[in-house]
Amino acid sequence: MAKRDYYEVLGVSKGASADEIKKGYRAKAKELHPDRNADNPNAESQFKEANEAYDVLKDGDKKAAYDRFGHAAFEGGMGGGRPGGGQQGDFGSAFSDVFDDLFGDFMGGQRGGGGRRAARGSDLRYNLRINLEDAFSGMQKTVNVPTSVACDGCKGSGAEGGSEPTTCPTCSGMGKVRAQQGFFTVERTCPTCSGMGQIIKNPCKSCGGAGRVEKDRSLSVNIPAGVETGTRIRLAGEGEAGMRGGPTGDLYIFIDVAEHKLFERDGSNLFCRVPVSMGTAALGGSIEVPTIDGGRGRVQIPAGSQSGRQMRLRSKGMPALRGGGLGDMFIELAVETPVNLTSRQKELLREFEDLSEENNPESSSFFSSVKSFWDGMKG
Repeated sequence: MAKRDYYEVLGVSKGASADEIKKGYRAKAKELHPDRNADNPNAESQFKEANEAYDVLKDGDKKAAYDRFGHAAFEGGMGGGRPGGGQQGDFGSAFSDVFDDLFGDFMGGQRGGGGRRAARGSDLRYNLRINLEDAFSGMQKTVNVPTSVACDGCKGSGAEGGSEPTTCPTCSGMGKVRAQQGFFTVERTCPTCSGMGQIIKNPCKSCGGAGRVEKDRSLSVNIPAGVETGTRIRLAGEGEAGMRGGPTGDLYIFIDVAEHKLFERDGSNLFCRVPVSMGTAALGGSIEVPTIDGGRGRVQIPAGSQSGRQMRLRSKGMPALRGGGLGDMFIELAVETPVNLTSRQKELLREFEDLSEENNPESSSFFSSVKSFWDGMKG
């Protein structure tokens, strides 16, 4: 079968420039790569064909020979040997020219040479537990964070005595090396420099060439009023120092608000369960309740109040984290049954019970429903 014209294979004109040829090959490589064409049995052969075409047209001498003699330039001793005929100019040399363009971002590499950017330090997490009063008012808190900081001895470079790191000879500063396996080029971290792109011949004695040392740091953290459990505060640049002068990570403060003995929180609202005597609930009265700001509030109890009844104290709750005023505080009544009664108290309660048949509407309604239920079952 006659070979297709190389320019046609790459989809470019015969007068195409080197950039246009490379661009055409990139498009064909993406389109025909076997990994992306599992259902196309011809993809691999077409991919090889595009690779062969690019291997010729990217080379000035080969391109000139091809333009003059066509495919015959590489057959029957016309020079150079057949493209792809077992030479390095097969998949490895052609496809590696555009490997970074196609997959550089995915692999985390950088296009072109010139070394690799120093690794950024890790972000750190610090769990901070505070009480509800502090969450209400806000606070300034000093925390001690174990972290890594730039080495003072080498100023973060990792090299002793002011010397500078040198470009890694194995990867030429790329931080990665390539190995060809069949039709694919495999990229891996350089074993000599561990991906840094540089090596240190005279490492700093203080940090061992890392450019950073372990140290506890004291930081002042501003806790805004209204924080809740799970609130995250970011301190930019206060995390772990990067390797060999790399940028510093961030520190994240995660807030945990401890449970309170008196108040339960729901967003910006507070709930307080207050016990009241049976007499106060029946006759009505006034009770004094605490507020989260340390003050006191007075609540009027309507006569005949039942357990579970709620009353609202407006603007006595928690502040909203991003503004919007204060929430409310809800007082929930818990009518308390007296215990350890004296003989006289028992006598009075029995007398009261005998006189209170008409004073318990909920009980009367319930037992009336029970009677109807039982009568229905008998029927």
